[in-house]
Amino acid sequence: MSRSQIVCKNIDFSSFFAYDVGMSLDRYLDECLSRGKAYVVREELSHALTLEPGALSAAISRLVKRKRLANPRHGFYLILRPEDWNAGAPDPVKWIDPLMKYQGIDYRISLLRAAAFHGSSHQAAMVFQVIIPTQLRDFEIGRHRLQFISQSPEVFALANKPEHLEALKTDSGYAKLAGREVTLLDCVRYFHKAGGINAVAQLVKDVGGKADPRLLARFRSIYENTSLRRLGYLLDFFGHGRQAKALEPCLVKVKTAVPLDPSSKPLLPALAQEWPRDAKWKLLLNEPVEIDS
Repeated sequence: MSRSQIVCKNIDFSSFFAYDVGMSLDRYLDECLSRGKAYVVREELSHALTLEPGALSAAISRLVKRKRLANPRHGFYLILRPEDWNAGAPDPVKWIDPLMKYQGIDYRISLLRAAAFHGSSHQAAMVFQVIIPTQLRDFEIGRHRLQFISQSPEVFALANKPEHLEALKTDSGYAKLAGREVTLLDCVRYFHKAGGINAVAQLVKDVGGKADPRLLARFRSIYENTSLRRLGYLLDFFGHGRQAKALEPCLVKVKTAVPLDPSSKPLLPALAQEWPRDAKWKLLLNEPVEIDS
């Protein structure tokens, strides 16, 4: 399916407002903003304005240079207000939903941005992280950096059910945000993109006690056993006993211990034998858990 076909599938052209034949692109953008719409797509502009493709491209390029438009993806444009000029674009949470709909890709905001939203005050989200069921190139726009983490389509479909997400109100509608339980598991699973094992530990301390044990239990059949065990250990470590107990059934038939921090390697393989072990969660405690008080 071509991009234009995807766009036409996700955009209702009948909802566009009436326009004058001679309406300029600038005026059209003003009309969009007056109706609370801060983005446009090329197909929409072609449909609404009487401009030849070359003239439309030139007009768009001029407005991008003037910082009236920003272009996070080919054919998708953000309408900038003066307050957006310094950052180069609005906060991605305001436009991630229409952007992903334009590309025909399901998503959820997760990892550090979701952790901060759920109350982990130590998480300074310098990157806007989105989990998707496919591969997508990261990009920067102005001061914002968007990172896309690919999850297998099967796991994504189970994890991204509406009851596991929160609807975050934005100027353009609602954005899909990982709920507490999914955020915890995403951060443990993709710990190397979430600041490392101690940043994840801080999140578990801050947010773990608010997670719903019943929802956590659902993920025993969705996420990797090693991720469940690492999360269970950290929940126990910080005294979130009810939440940890919900993950204990994942320990059945587990025989092999794995490192708490898989990124930390011993200088010599033989030194791994000296790592302390957690017998319950079958983990090699190769890194001390250290967080801010």
